Amino acid sequence: MAQKPAIPKGTRDFGPIEMAKRNYIFNTIREVYALYGFQQIETPAMETLQTLMGKYGEEGDKLLFKVLNSGDFLSKTTDDELRERNALHLAAKLCEKGLRYDLTVPFARYVVMHREELQLPFKRYQIQPVWRADRPQKGRYREFYQCDADVVGSDSLLNEVELMQIVDEVFSRFGIRVQIKINNRKILSGIAEVIGAADKIVDITVAIDKLDKIGIDNVNTELREDGLTEEQIQKLQPIIMLSGTNDEKLQTIAEVLKDSETGLKGVEEIKTILSLLTSLRNEIQLDLTLARGLNYYTGAIFEVKALDVQIGSITGGGRYDNLTGIFGMPGLSGVGISFGADRIYDVLNQLDLYPKNSVTTTQVLFINFGEQETAYCLPIINRLRAKGIRAEIYPDAAKMKKQMSYANAKQIPFVALAGESEIAAGKVTLKDMETGEQQLLGPDELAERLAVRD
Repeated sequence: MAQKPAIPKGTRDFGPIEMAKRNYIFNTIREVYALYGFQQIETPAMETLQTLMGKYGEEGDKLLFKVLNSGDFLSKTTDDELRERNALHLAAKLCEKGLRYDLTVPFARYVVMHREELQLPFKRYQIQPVWRADRPQKGRYREFYQCDADVVGSDSLLNEVELMQIVDEVFSRFGIRVQIKINNRKILSGIAEVIGAADKIVDITVAIDKLDKIGIDNVNTELREDGLTEEQIQKLQPIIMLSGTNDEKLQTIAEVLKDSETGLKGVEEIKTILSLLTSLRNEIQLDLTLARGLNYYTGAIFEVKALDVQIGSITGGGRYDNLTGIFGMPGLSGVGISFGADRIYDVLNQLDLYPKNSVTTTQVLFINFGEQETAYCLPIINRLRAKGIRAEIYPDAAKMKKQMSYANAKQIPFVALAGESEIAAGKVTLKDMETGEQQLLGPDELAERLAVRD
């Protein structure tokens, strides 16, 4: 008996309905990106390990999927090296390529390689899969899509403003109520500075970023374990627990940071961004506990939470000052966001927010009664397709029940029938599969009726 086929853990198959839903997500994001002048690029699934290694930290390097060299990949490896079983050393000799871990490092590589061709500021978006050799679990996969947009070569805060407008527009189109959280790396650096713990900035932000998950007492315990004094921890409390409107928070934090030039610069940047974001349909909130991988970001940072579903961040991003420095081109500033397509997919499913036409493939199925009827229907089908209406004819002159079951299984909303009387009248009978209503229509009337339903 043949072994049942399987797919690698942490990967998924997507059927037609799932793909229709996913394409609705990708197409919506793609359309909004294009509205704001972003241009699409794609990079290879594989990058050289020289490009990838050392860009994600030691833990990230372990999660890279490495690709064995072609041909006899053991030819340059000695028996002693194989017996030593040094995984990192062997990987360096056996593998020159790896699957991309994210879209950011390949984008940085792309900018450096194509710098002479690019018009700065360069606004790019990228919607492609990435791979991580992580332990698969609920909501975490080894293969998943990222939907990134970045602007490089500009320090203007208008870029941050437009990215927040993009976030607002995308989720408004999806019908998902969200809260957009914003903070600034400079504010966090200023806080660490004024409490006398500038060298602990990463420890502080990693701890307070967990406030929602573990609570204030556990955050304080973690801060103690990281070496902060009781006095420093006490100074942090009113900052961590800061409440009120955005303006009230900014006023308070500006007073706290009055002796920190860096911190005050961060406050001014947030003020500017918020002052220009006056017409968003979703709430934007200053959240001083938001950290988002602080080693990477240098200015404004963003995170988006769905309000009606318990799920983690569904979009995030921020400003970085040296994207291309890892490849020898320092000083090129940028800002970007990334939509979590898989989490957005889960939210739309839970809230049942997919428009009907987004998951409908065929709009009308023509019943096959035989050769004569098929010859009559084919020109009509071609006219419908020319008008952008998705139409198909059942390939065999099977029993009516079988053909109707096919339409039901594919959730096709209309069925068209053309027998002797319809052919004689130059028309077809259109049946609405939801209501059961039937209409006798000419080809042009048929096209108009189907276009209205879509």
